[in-house]
Amino acid sequence: MKIILLKDVRKVGKRYEVKDVADGFALNALIPSGQAVPATTGNLKMAENKKAISLTEKKVFADNFDKAILKLQDGKLVISGKTNEKGHLFAGVHKEQIIDELKKQTGLELPADSFDLEKPLKEIGESKIKINIGDITKLLIVSIMAIK
Repeated sequence: MKIILLKDVRKVGKRYEVKDVADGFALNALIPSGQAVPATTGNLKMAENKKAISLTEKKVFADNFDKAILKLQDGKLVISGKTNEKGHLFAGVHKEQIIDELKKQTGLELPADSFDLEKPLKEIGESKIKINIGDITKLLIVSIMAIK
């Protein structure tokens, strides 16, 4: 059965791709869960339009991200936190705090799932964090400063 993926599906394909999958898999798993729709002519046109809009949004994101980074001092997001005498933070810096600081300092708001941060940042210094929007990956340098 031919379907159009509405989301990225592991081992099947990416969003808005037309795929040929087993009927049972499409009817019992992908379509009921909202991950795909049947590949009718109307749905194909809808997918093409959404794909074009998605590409435009990704380009706009990349441009806005690059402009936002220019607003930061030395291209780094600076966050302050209380530390002990060894330079370890009392409270780790989480995605949410990075998102809030990025919005305060640049006006750019990003979804939490776009950050590739597995664990909170716990030490002063600089860290590079990958930000993924679709197939676009950008690096954000986060500089953590100690306050007493």
